[in-house]
Amino acid sequence: MTDRYAVFGHPIAHSKSPRIHAEFARQTGQDLSYEAILAPLDGFAAAVQAFRAAGGKGANVTVPFKEQAFELATRRTARAEAAGAVNTLKFEDDEILGDNTDGAGLVADLTRNLSLSLAGRRILLLGAGGAGRGVVLPLLGERPASLFIANRTADKALALARRFAAAGPVEGGGFEALPGRQFDLVINATAASLAGELPPLPDEVFAPGALAYDMMYGQDTPFLAFARAHGARVADGLGMLVEQAAEAFLLWRGVRPATAPVIALLRGA
Repeated sequence: MTDRYAVFGHPIAHSKSPRIHAEFARQTGQDLSYEAILAPLDGFAAAVQAFRAAGGKGANVTVPFKEQAFELATRRTARAEAAGAVNTLKFEDDEILGDNTDGAGLVADLTRNLSLSLAGRRILLLGAGGAGRGVVLPLLGERPASLFIANRTADKALALARRFAAAGPVEGGGFEALPGRQFDLVINATAASLAGELPPLPDEVFAPGALAYDMMYGQDTPFLAFARAHGARVADGLGMLVEQAAEAFLLWRGVRPATAPVIALLRGA
């Protein structure tokens, strides 16, 4: 019997997750189906429970539901607890296991696919929501020189920095704290790219040779265009998407698929 999986989000039509998991299943000989489900903004939990009741085995969760998924989970992995956000659910008997594979996916893409060592780097993370929360601890685990979290609501960034203060050199604040500072890696984890907007960045934010990384994928976002115009190298989040999906696939199926051929396939498409 074919096992059912899905990704829940709002919006969701742009998602490449169904194709990624179809490729993983083909590659590893797994019998599964995977669909994209548009959950109502006020009905995420009900949509997930309906899918589970219909035989669903697990699900991915994307914006804006990662913090709601954290609350829905009845048990969580250590990395999900640390993030306070969940992007992967596994349904086991009466239990909903919540995991967060975002940070592992981002670090794998940066270090393996983009060959960027994070040790000693000055990192700027834009956004303190569910997408950003999932990557702070894995980034600090790579021993950067510093990690600054910038958010439109400074208090949210400050709270997130305090949450991980014991894990490494992390600060938080509003965008108004950025002028005069430079970074070797700038990661956009805000929802600005979904809306075609640019976070309020100063012109001098990119150090010489810096990499600008947008978690959004599949389009030249205002953030990437701004970074390119100011001399930075750029990368979108397609590699992160595939790498975090591989982590979820491992959790669900017990086998780790190869990611490089899937990234190449999606790039070619």
